[in-house]
Amino acid sequence: MVIDLASGTDPGVSDLSKVVPDPRRSVADIPDGAVLAVGGFGSCGIPSLLIDALRQTGRRGLHVVSNNCGIDGWGLGVLLEAGQIDRVTASYVGDNKEFARRYLSGELEVELIPQGTLAERLRAGGAGIPAFFTPAGVGTQIAEGGLPWRYGADGTVAVASPPRRTEVFDGREYVLEHAVRADFGLVRAWKGDTLGNLVFRRAARNFNPQCAMAGRVTIAEVEELYEPGGIDPDEVHLPGVFVQRVVPVPPDGPGAEKRIEKLTERRTARSDQESR
Repeated sequence: MVIDLASGTDPGVSDLSKVVPDPRRSVADIPDGAVLAVGGFGSCGIPSLLIDALRQTGRRGLHVVSNNCGIDGWGLGVLLEAGQIDRVTASYVGDNKEFARRYLSGELEVELIPQGTLAERLRAGGAGIPAFFTPAGVGTQIAEGGLPWRYGADGTVAVASPPRRTEVFDGREYVLEHAVRADFGLVRAWKGDTLGNLVFRRAARNFNPQCAMAGRVTIAEVEELYEPGGIDPDEVHLPGVFVQRVVPVPPDGPGAEKRIEKLTERRTARSDQESR
């Protein structure tokens, strides 16, 4: 059964409930300098309610591990604009002018890694695997080092990526990648119960489960909150053992907005005539 948040009843149905109704209280113990694994893919599946609550805390020096760093004015972009992020580990950083400005001016340290490698580094962290070998990046600056992580104020490279260890297995070269273990995981789920079992919707499943696994403390905002047993066990994408706090998303309040990153429309003969 779906819990009606508008009824005013306490969503916790047992002493085992992980529900924290106030998003600001759910992130209150995130300190300055924390490492955060943040779910989302583009503008899809962004834990916007938790990001806004974190913005209000004013925490600074954050190291964010995420597929991307949001866009201007949305997602992690709001923390970036507030000067709260000091380092980003990501696979894609396009479409964010403030990100580019801060990176090129030396205000932001950036580690770019292949997308599949990032997903596996997060998954490995949650599975207790300290490191793994992958062919992705062999023969490039990923393995050889020298990628500019941080620029100086004068435009020179202040911090460059170090070379990584490589090994040959069955005649093929591989590069060593270390797992990501974050202090906190911030994710968004379509459905969740009070025990932290989560279901993600379509593309939102790409990085949210891995980020949840990688966090030592994971906070999940959920669009639909259920009592235990309200979600078919076969539908659960991430078991509640990986989740410590569950924050309901108000249906008409902060966090309810969903954005389309890029809208593409197909023109028809009729629309062409109407535009003339």
